[in-house]
Amino acid sequence: MEVRLSGKQNIFEEIASEYERYIRLGALREGEKLPSVRTLAMQLGVNPNTVDRAYALLEQKGLVFTLSKKGVFVCAQKTEPPLYDEARRHVAALKNAGLKREELIAVIDEIYGKGEKA
Repeated sequence: MEVRLSGKQNIFEEIASEYERYIRLGALREGEKLPSVRTLAMQLGVNPNTVDRAYALLEQKGLVFTLSKKGVFVCAQKTEPPLYDEARRHVAALKNAGLKREELIAVIDEIYGKGEKA
């Protein structure tokens, strides 16, 4: 897998984003090993701490797990409808634009009806 750095984000965030994309697209599957921290750092010409930080971010997101002295491996992915990712992106954009949680819930209640179940 090739990681391309664009310079639009912090380097560790770009590395994490690239690997997250590969995992979500299925290019990296459950149990596959990611390159070692040193190997990837050498390939990208970055400090190993940067790669370590990217892997830690992926681990926080539940996309990978680390086995001591073995490496970093892809976790099993939850099977969610594809719309969940789209909904997350939209909600994140609204949050970043300043919409408060309560305001979002009010909009959802307005659209779905207050107290209505799926």
